[in-house]
Amino acid sequence: MSISNITVFMPSVLTLIGIPGLQSVQCWIGIPFCAIYLIAMIGNSMLLIIIKSERSLHEPMYIFVAMLGVTDIALATTIMPKMLGIFWFHVPEIYFESCLLQMWLIHSFQGIESGILMAMALDRYVAICYPLRHRAIFTHHLVTQIGAMITLRAAILVAPCLVLIKCRLQFYHTTIISHCYCEHMAIVKLAAENVRINKIYGLFVAFTIAIFDITFITLSYMQIFFTVFRLPQKEARWKAFNTCIAHICVFLQFYFLGFFSFFTHRFGAHVPPYIHILFSSLYLLVPPFLNPLVYGAKTKQIRIHVVKMLCS
Repeated sequence: MSISNITVFMPSVLTLIGIPGLQSVQCWIGIPFCAIYLIAMIGNSMLLIIIKSERSLHEPMYIFVAMLGVTDIALATTIMPKMLGIFWFHVPEIYFESCLLQMWLIHSFQGIESGILMAMALDRYVAICYPLRHRAIFTHHLVTQIGAMITLRAAILVAPCLVLIKCRLQFYHTTIISHCYCEHMAIVKLAAENVRINKIYGLFVAFTIAIFDITFITLSYMQIFFTVFRLPQKEARWKAFNTCIAHICVFLQFYFLGFFSFFTHRFGAHVPPYIHILFSSLYLLVPPFLNPLVYGAKTKQIRIHVVKMLCS
């Protein structure tokens, strides 16, 4: 493959332009984004403090909620400082290695969040379908092992994306990324070489994690619904189902936003670029913002302790 004379060899610095077509109003767009980020940080921090301080919440369900809160804080913090630097302080430059690190962290945290949602569905399945064995099966040791496996799975699956970019792609058409953070496809599209392997592996990682987790979540909730609807008393059915409502809400909004962003990014050729960027950014920021609100509103034990904390 011939390389044009205008290509750049292994750039040391890349430029993030933010939201294409909306650069003139980015300073105003940064205000709601910053508000979402601050609310997400406060909400998830309160969740973590409550779960840590209340011994009655040291159960697998709430431990997974705490893991989700830590992941949300890390994910939002990975992108927001640089994004606000672009929007408010006009600092678009980022070192190539820093861009790759940000890309790896973002996609790893996305994979971890998806894995935690799967683990929470399995926990609800055991709690509702085998209530007498739940405490014996979901021990703290098993929860720790599940958390470690989910983290390693995401980190190891995403790591080859870094290697494929660093080792295979040496010539680049441009150093300007039409995005407000470093995303895998946004970096790959800069290359002046054959990127087919990079694209295939990126799709492989996305579909491996998503299909595996969604399959287990769907099967778990099918069994949960069968068990709940077989309960003789209406009150018992509602009580059992009510423990799953918060998780169902979080699951639906996470995957709905994820698939919408994924398909518009790859197949929405006629959708304006700023729509792609806005939705992909909201996909990363909305779950950390909504998750503590959903769990605070829908989980009675957490809601009680939130009210108690605010009153004190």
